Amino acid sequence: MHPDQTRRDILKALGAGAFFLLPRLAAAQSPAQATGEATPFSFDILRDMARGLAQHPFVPMNVADAGIIDLIDYDAHNQISYRKEDTLWAGLQDRSPVQFFFPGRYFPLPVHVYAVEAGMAREVPFSLDLFDIPEGNPARELTQTEGFAGFRVMNPDMKSDWMAFLGAAYWRTSGYSGQFGLSVRGLAMDTAIPDGPEEFPRFTRFWLEPGEGGALTAYALMESPRSTGAYKIASRQDNGIIQDVEAAVFLRGDVKRMGLAPLTSMFWYGKMNERLGTDWRPEIHDSDGLEILAGSGERLWRPLNNPPRTMANAFWTPSVQGFGLMQREREFERYQDDGVFYDKRASVWVAPTGDWGDGAVTLVEIPTNDEIHDNIVAMWTPGGDAVAGKEYNFGYRLTWLEDCPVPQSTGRFTAVRMGKGGVPGQPRPEGVAKVVCDFDGMGLDGLGRGDGVTLEVSASRGSTGNMDVFPVVSTDYWRAMFDLDFSQLPAEDDTPVDVRLYVTHEGDAKTETLLLQLFPSQMRNQLDGM
Repeated sequence: MHPDQTRRDILKALGAGAFFLLPRLAAAQSPAQATGEATPFSFDILRDMARGLAQHPFVPMNVADAGIIDLIDYDAHNQISYRKEDTLWAGLQDRSPVQFFFPGRYFPLPVHVYAVEAGMAREVPFSLDLFDIPEGNPARELTQTEGFAGFRVMNPDMKSDWMAFLGAAYWRTSGYSGQFGLSVRGLAMDTAIPDGPEEFPRFTRFWLEPGEGGALTAYALMESPRSTGAYKIASRQDNGIIQDVEAAVFLRGDVKRMGLAPLTSMFWYGKMNERLGTDWRPEIHDSDGLEILAGSGERLWRPLNNPPRTMANAFWTPSVQGFGLMQREREFERYQDDGVFYDKRASVWVAPTGDWGDGAVTLVEIPTNDEIHDNIVAMWTPGGDAVAGKEYNFGYRLTWLEDCPVPQSTGRFTAVRMGKGGVPGQPRPEGVAKVVCDFDGMGLDGLGRGDGVTLEVSASRGSTGNMDVFPVVSTDYWRAMFDLDFSQLPAEDDTPVDVRLYVTHEGDAKTETLLLQLFPSQMRNQLDGM
């Protein structure tokens, strides 16, 4: 039996209201429009569909003309353009126009797209006529496909997009500045576990429903060998991008590391490890830190690393109030990049809807030697075992803004630098690093040296000393600094040193809690180069 025929049989068996999911091979009219049979649609119907599919073995989408699609490499794909005159909802007032992506070597699996109006869904069928394909491009030879690769939502001027879904269960937006950066995805499964491999669920079908003021709600069916899911992603532009996500996930198989609301970003090097970089630019990263607002109200800031080996750290935070990958450094001079503008990359914050209960924010960091690789993942790992038959229902708000949407209540760390320890003018001791942490002076107005502002710091390995904290002359920020002595650690032992610090005054915390993970091998390399 044809693989996709099995899928159709399963879908048909799942009950009334589901037949609108069946793929249709039809020629699109011009402009692109939903020509399939109108059928009822709602998020409840989609959730029931995902729940029903989870009771059956996974059947992957069929890739028709796989040989042709494999010839559509990066360069060939870039030559293909969507025809503006065929844009879905083009020219309609109060709607965001939608264009579709052509399949190719790196996203061969078909995606079905449906337009929703007044609770009724119609499919938008794929057609070569929707695209301008130059002579000699292998895409011209495509004769069979059952869907697009994804879609993007255009700005009214039709010159740029503000949201795109392409590949697996990923999506991204242009954020507050019109500059794309990190991405998010629907679900992470077994990311960076020792015996791997990671599984990448994918959105196989979308239902697009326009809203007021150019808002758009994308409903998505997610499928993978060990999961199914129903997603509702309501997006709007408001000095950035705001998205309200509602999801139901059903497990077909056991998962060792489950990740809800995962964020994916890139960090090559920044202030703390810039001497390990090989590029001429001072810093290169889409995000520079993980911020967490714990259920207790404590705010944590963990600068990102480019570690010597893959690392996964879990920060246990029951009833977490929010977490996100932030880009705090906003000065162009720190990047010197007028091509991709890292200084304009959005920070993305995840705010749970309701209480997510026990669990941890998990941070995965993977070594990289280039900016082309996404090597950072932050996600919520719920408590309890993720086993076959388990169901997760959760909601959250995503904000793609310049900064965290939760108002600041204490001082925030803005830079961490590292140099040789000891005292200037005296011989510098081997194996001692000086760690310098700048933070804004919120809550410390009128205070200075000798006024009881103190640094609280602890390290999991080695020892700390020479601590000091003071306002930096002729600026509006403060500086905390200390020596970290790791000289007694064996050279072959690269177990990281975990550092925790914050600033107090009269017993009250005046800053967020700064968490650092430092590797002896990297510290030695940096200090040897000084």
